[in-house]
Amino acid sequence: MARVPRVKGTRSPRAGQGAIATMTVGGRSAHTSMPEKKIYKRINRKERLLAVRSAIAATGRSDLVASRGHASAKVKEFPLVVVDEIESLKDVESVKGALEKLGVWEDILRAKSRVGVRAGVGKRRGRRAKKAVGPLVVVAEEKGIRRAARNLSGVDVVKVERLSVEALAPGTHPGRLTVWSESALKKLNEIYE
Repeated sequence: MARVPRVKGTRSPRAGQGAIATMTVGGRSAHTSMPEKKIYKRINRKERLLAVRSAIAATGRSDLVASRGHASAKVKEFPLVVVDEIESLKDVESVKGALEKLGVWEDILRAKSRVGVRAGVGKRRGRRAKKAVGPLVVVAEEKGIRRAARNLSGVDVVKVERLSVEALAPGTHPGRLTVWSESALKKLNEIYE
C-alpha cells in the first residue's frame, strides 16, 4: 500500500483507478529482471584452470595462509599432507583428534568464535549467520570424513575432482589453510597436468 499514490488533499490511497501502472508512484519499472534469467558469467576453460592452479599453489605458502587470518602457528610446514587414513574417519571425536595433532584445531576455534548474526533483512531470508572460514580438507575418496566433519565450524571437505577456486580462495583471497591426503595430492597431479 505504501507505493500506491495518494489522492490530493487526503491521506487515502488512489486505489482502483486505471491500469496497474498507475497504482505505483512513478509507474512500475519496465522490463525487470526475470527469475528465469541465468545470472552467471562464463569463464574460459584455460582461464578457470589457471585460477584453480594458482589457488592450489597459494595453499603451500605460509605467508599467504597467515595473511588470510588462519590461526596456524603450530603448523611448521606447508602444504599440510597427511596419510590416507584421514579419509575413513567416521566420527567427530576422531576428526577432532587428528586435527589437534596436525595443529589446525585452534583455527577451528577461531572460526567458531567468529560466528555472528547478520544485520538486516538477510537474517530472515535463510542466511541468518555469518561464519568465518576454517580449514579445508581435500580427499581422493570420501569414506566418511565429510559426515564426521560437517559439524565442525568452518571445516569443509572436498573431493579432489570437485576442487574450485571458491573452496580454495573464499572471498577471492588465496591461501586457505588446506589439509591434503596423500592420494589426493597424487590424483591432483593427474588432473591438473
